Amino acid sequence: MFFDPMYFVFLAPAILLMVIAQFWVKHAYASGMRIPARLSGAAAARYILDEAGCQDVAIEEVPGVLSDHYDPCTRVLRLSSEVYRERTATAVGIAAHESGHALQHAHNWMPLVVRNAAIPAATFGSQAFSVLLIVGMLLAFMRLYTLGINLILLGVALYSLVLIFQLINLPVEFDASARAKRILSHYQVVDGEGAVAVNRVLNAAAMTYVAATLTTLLTIAYYLWRIFGNQRS
Repeated sequence: MFFDPMYFVFLAPAILLMVIAQFWVKHAYASGMRIPARLSGAAAARYILDEAGCQDVAIEEVPGVLSDHYDPCTRVLRLSSEVYRERTATAVGIAAHESGHALQHAHNWMPLVVRNAAIPAATFGSQAFSVLLIVGMLLAFMRLYTLGINLILLGVALYSLVLIFQLINLPVEFDASARAKRILSHYQVVDGEGAVAVNRVLNAAAMTYVAATLTTLLTIAYYLWRIFGNQRS
């Protein structure tokens, strides 16, 4: 298991989808930045939040590109500098998407509540998988094969917590994007051309979450195939 070309065969669909998604995000982001909007990203987010009664949610500018996120612990919406300042379709689309998460939180939307509760388990599962995989492979290499394989299998079982989290997260992200599209159209923050650009940016971003979920699923499938395939052999 130290190096197996079959690992890349298993993950090839996910890798291809991730490459396509990343290219799509960059292209849609750049194209949308050339299409004007009535408000800046920060102003659009503030307007959306205030209209929804979320005046207590703060908006902060943070460095980086695509570093935008909503922090439910501090009730702060953080926007990257371009998104915060620019009056473009991309900026208001991303700002509205993150505002959608704040609205989910304000309404105690159940999928978001479940997702937030699953974060510690997913974090533990990812870390435990890495440790158990390394220890298990070393033990197998030292001819303690059964013990090593059992540790790897335990690691894969814990890693499935990451997959569960990602599957829960998909509808959360899709809903935030759907809210953003409806809100921007309702308040006429963007025109018809801008709405198309927003749609492209948010759909491209959603595809990265799908690709990440597929990567986790195929990683689990690979290790199960290695373990149970070897046992049958």
